[in-house]
Amino acid sequence: MSSPAVLDISGLCVDYGLGDSAVHAVRDVSLTLHRGEVLGLAGESGSGKSTLAYGVTRLLSPPGVITGGSVRYHPRAGGSSDILDLEPDQLRAFRWQEISLVFQGAMNSLNPVHTVRTQLTDVLQAHRPGMSRAERTARAEELLSLVGISSDRLASYPHQLSGGMRQRVMIAMALALDPEIVILDEPTTALDVVMQRQILRQLTRLRRELDFSVVFITHDISLLIEFSDRIAIMYGGRIVEEANAKDIYETALHPYSDGLLHSFPALHGPRRELTGIPGSPPDLKAMPAGCAFHPRCPKAFEPCERRVPELLPLTRAGGDTPPPGGADRTVACWLHADH
Repeated sequence: MSSPAVLDISGLCVDYGLGDSAVHAVRDVSLTLHRGEVLGLAGESGSGKSTLAYGVTRLLSPPGVITGGSVRYHPRAGGSSDILDLEPDQLRAFRWQEISLVFQGAMNSLNPVHTVRTQLTDVLQAHRPGMSRAERTARAEELLSLVGISSDRLASYPHQLSGGMRQRVMIAMALALDPEIVILDEPTTALDVVMQRQILRQLTRLRRELDFSVVFITHDISLLIEFSDRIAIMYGGRIVEEANAKDIYETALHPYSDGLLHSFPALHGPRRELTGIPGSPPDLKAMPAGCAFHPRCPKAFEPCERRVPELLPLTRAGGDTPPPGGADRTVACWLHADH
């Protein structure tokens, strides 16, 4: 039995621009994040991953605009609210308190002219004005300890920290108010593989200790398989497959998911040729008819060129034998669904 939902995204649509010239960056996306879960979101650059995150948190910069859907948050205390309906003052209180975001390129997100202490205590001062200066400093020291950084680094400026330390400071800042949901947008980009491993281990430990839910966004599906409970694959602004991480790894059903899996080398087992995915991501201003992936798909056939497949629960995969995790996975592909 799955844990209750903490976030329900239903039919979310995000455009850049208005009218006929608008770019439809996120198209009718529906996802559910369960309490205590890590939901991975994978796809090439331009697939809509970051736009989805900024839409959920209402941090879209102009000309980004949400054109449809709902994002319902379910707190532990009960009830629910649609984030898209919150007034500006409600939204300011909601962000960081209930849901926080580690931005893409987090290593460069720290203010270069302020110390780590100033930047960690700023969020506490804004959201918890009743805390004394000593209490804010104590909390900042605690946050650094959580991510494995010595408290004497509070007096440091960002340029005095390594890339991995800056990344961990950003994660500490996201955890400052004990949020229910943390969105990690490419949290290990530009880090070497050793530092990636350290960051992921710390995130795994922190999630276990603090019991928050995670949306982990990256183009590196190998990281998601290791860290996530479930994975959703995005292409052309849509979800094309969603399943447990183990099922995605063992039996990726959408040809795009399979292409992503075969784009990185295995650390164990026999050598295999890296095939990659031919072609380029679609032009969002001129999407191909039918399935957006069909011009690059080696298995495309006639229906793929005419109609967009719906994202539906998988009942069978080429026959009467249900695939692994069939009851809990969805796929938008004419090869695998009874559309």
